[in-house]
Amino acid sequence: MKAWRHFKTITHHKWLVLQGCFRVGLYWQGLTHDLSKYSPTEFLVGARYYQGDKSPNSAERREKGYSTAWMHHKGRNRHHYEYWTDLCVETGRYESVPMPRKYLVEMVMDRRAACMTYEGERYTDASAWNYFAKSRERRLMHPELERQLGFLLEMLRDRGEAETFRYLKTNVLTNKSFPWEEHTEE
Repeated sequence: MKAWRHFKTITHHKWLVLQGCFRVGLYWQGLTHDLSKYSPTEFLVGARYYQGDKSPNSAERREKGYSTAWMHHKGRNRHHYEYWTDLCVETGRYESVPMPRKYLVEMVMDRRAACMTYEGERYTDASAWNYFAKSRERRLMHPELERQLGFLLEMLRDRGEAETFRYLKTNVLTNKSFPWEEHTEE
């Protein structure tokens, strides 16, 4: 029974991301989003630790101290900031690197859909921003990504879905400058 509920949850989430991605023109990413969740490595763990109101990875992490499903997932899905780390030649340490914009947009869709899936009727346009604002993940992101993601989730919170999706499609995906990047000519 948990396997079926987990399947329904991840499929619902994937459907919401697909709808969002299609609205902004990211068709391939909408179709291929989170396919690794259906692999045995992720699906079996997800079914075993299924909770319904939050990611099963957190339950696996509480039990084992780490999540095998999450480690598999983040290494295969470019819309996660953790994917965008590499060994820096200058420092010899792993560091975050900038994320391409099409994955930033998919990340916004992913976070929105995760909140919609887990919060259900309690979801508002502020949900993804609220989660982002209270999480500690921000300090692990590339500073540019943290600022961009924060700006976009704040826009979703304050201006709503229609305006944010329009901005994603016409500004972010066309590589226009973010407001703080705009330079004035003297």
